[in-house]
Amino acid sequence: MNNRNNKKFVFVLISLMVMSLWLAACGSNGSSNANNASNNSAATDAATNAPTATEAPTERTLTDALGNEVTIPADPQRIIGSYLEDHLVALGIKPVAQWSVPNGIQDYLSEALEGVPTIAYDLPFEAVTSFEPDLILMAYDSNVEGDKFTQYSKIAPTFTIGDTLVADWRATLLKVGEVLGKSEEAQKALDDYDVKAKEAKEKLQAVAAGESAAALWFVQDNFYIVSEKLSSGDLLYNQLGLTVPEVVKEISAAGTGNWNAIPLEKLAELDADHLFLINSGTDTDSGALSDPIWKNIPAVKNGNLYEYPSTSSWLYAGTIAYSQVIDDVLESIVK
Repeated sequence: MNNRNNKKFVFVLISLMVMSLWLAACGSNGSSNANNASNNSAATDAATNAPTATEAPTERTLTDALGNEVTIPADPQRIIGSYLEDHLVALGIKPVAQWSVPNGIQDYLSEALEGVPTIAYDLPFEAVTSFEPDLILMAYDSNVEGDKFTQYSKIAPTFTIGDTLVADWRATLLKVGEVLGKSEEAQKALDDYDVKAKEAKEKLQAVAAGESAAALWFVQDNFYIVSEKLSSGDLLYNQLGLTVPEVVKEISAAGTGNWNAIPLEKLAELDADHLFLINSGTDTDSGALSDPIWKNIPAVKNGNLYEYPSTSSWLYAGTIAYSQVIDDVLESIVK
């Protein structure tokens, strides 16, 4: 091969090598672009299919205290929860109707339930229907006895909390929160209340350590004393640490209710340092409050009698009711 042909051969060879490298580079870039496009597509799909931070509420089926399977609406807006209003308000819910009896309502909730119409405590079918509820919460077994559950369920899904659970106000709040999909809110309401009760106990112990107290309800010329372990008695003794008088222990052991009858003669033995009186009496039945026996009760004689109207929260239970009672106790004893 002559020199000219050699030069031509080398030139062709170099050209082929350059072209090969160029084609390889193009192929590599094409593969890289394809991979990038595939990755971007996958990322887009993942973002599209990823669950949102807050899922929309869904319909749920829960079993109530009486074994009924109840389908709870996804986001109930028109709730009737007669005598469960304390818990509803604690969860930020305003019912469409509120519990009432012939002589009144739960006045201590009047601000939170302003403008909410009343419904009779026995929940007449016609009245319930008129409010067009999308969920009915029943407190007690008797609310749905016989065929009542069937009748109410024709109006709206009906869930019964039940006698056993309602006896424990904390458990009741948690159950109402569960039914309404607000378990976190219910627990927070309890936690906030417990902080308040703990701080109140510390304040009381600083000024009244070892001192005793009792709560009396005066109605229709009769006295009732709060149980040692129930209602506001649980608050006074268990949560706030005040001492239980012997008379309260005695009456509580013999009675079964939140408030048990106590004759005036037995009140003469009431050795409480502090006495809270919920006065539901009228001018015509207030003679007992002028009786010498009453006036000689140590707490009364020593000026440690604190009187509240029947519209106060002492006769009820719940984070709101008890929070107001705590305010009353602190205002009375911690001066």
